[in-house]
Amino acid sequence: MKFRSFSTAFCILLYTGCLIGCGNSAGNGSHQVHGQDSLPPVETRKPHSNYPSAFSGQTRVAGVKTVTPIDIQIIDSTLKFPWAICNLPDGRLLITEKLGTMRIETLDGKKESEITGLPKVNAAGNGGLLDVNIDPDFTKNRMIYWDYAEPGPKGNVLAVAKGKLSADETKIEDQKVIYRAEPSFDGILQYGSRILFDQDGNLFVSTGERSAKEIRVQAQQLNSSLGKIIHITTDGQPVPGGPFANTPGARPEIYAYGFRNPEGLAWNPTTHELWESEFGPKGGDEINIIHAGKNYGWPIITYGIEYSLEKVGDGIQQKKGMEQPIYYWDPSISPSGIGFYNSDSIPEWKGNLFVTCLSGSLVARLVIKDNKVVGEEWLLQKRGERFRAVTQAHNGALYIVTDGGHLYKLSKKKDAQKNG
Repeated sequence: MKFRSFSTAFCILLYTGCLIGCGNSAGNGSHQVHGQDSLPPVETRKPHSNYPSAFSGQTRVAGVKTVTPIDIQIIDSTLKFPWAICNLPDGRLLITEKLGTMRIETLDGKKESEITGLPKVNAAGNGGLLDVNIDPDFTKNRMIYWDYAEPGPKGNVLAVAKGKLSADETKIEDQKVIYRAEPSFDGILQYGSRILFDQDGNLFVSTGERSAKEIRVQAQQLNSSLGKIIHITTDGQPVPGGPFANTPGARPEIYAYGFRNPEGLAWNPTTHELWESEFGPKGGDEINIIHAGKNYGWPIITYGIEYSLEKVGDGIQQKKGMEQPIYYWDPSISPSGIGFYNSDSIPEWKGNLFVTCLSGSLVARLVIKDNKVVGEEWLLQKRGERFRAVTQAHNGALYIVTDGGHLYKLSKKKDAQKNG
């Protein structure tokens, strides 16, 4: 199946435009990345474990450095715990705020409207109003899709909802919850979640396994929505023909399983494959390529350890029938939103994956070749921010939101544009 190039927390440019070490391996042996001399790996800290990588280049690849002069601006400092950022077809930005509101802003960071009246959220811990994306036919139907931590009598659940943006852009009309990632759980951690559209206008939704040991095992259970990549229609029904549609007892909407806390989803604009970023525990943060019906291993295999410093389960990293991450980090950098850069504005970035990181307080730039990470750069590392989500806007700039309420713009410097 082929998909449009839509990306995490946002749809990518191709249609509506909403978009982007550890172990024992030191890289893939290459001395150049896109004509640049390789640098030492950017990660220099001691890993939490001595687990061996499954292949060379799975972690701590050679470092790279952006040559193009980049202009870094904070264009808005008034956001309130932003979580997701999405491009609107007219070039403006749609941003969610964790406490339960959305904003529409211009590309120069000016607030144009605030959207209120959304359902009640449980904003404690990892909850709140989370991802947002727009319908591929938004210019005709003005439909918006979002997910959030919904409080209930038996705990909290990740709910996916939809509604129509009003003409004055201050509310969402005809709101309806279309899917709940059940079971609910009386906890406030690890909901996931990102929303992405495929080429047929169906939704992929990533769900967390809710953290606690007694619940996280459901990431391996096909009768649970937790720790999964879910594939549903815009009415919340399973997309027909899913990999588990004929499996007795399985939820037919499950597309892939075995995830811990997948907060990033993006389409690779070159290969049209679905990519995912995932929080490990203490170490073991991952980048995966998602394939239908595959098991990604959590909590049976991982390159991380428990926060108590004990092994996770049997302490194994590889098992037959379970997928390996194409890249991982140890210690953790807490990867959140991801997106591929697909503009000619900064040619050396084209095809690169950008990863916003929370505990790492950085944005990782990953150079990709043949579905392998061959170079890594850490950007914005000294700013002390928790970088939450990223989108490439229509103007070729990257826009990034932080937990501290900032909206960053990264673009080619004007003098460089004149000379380039």
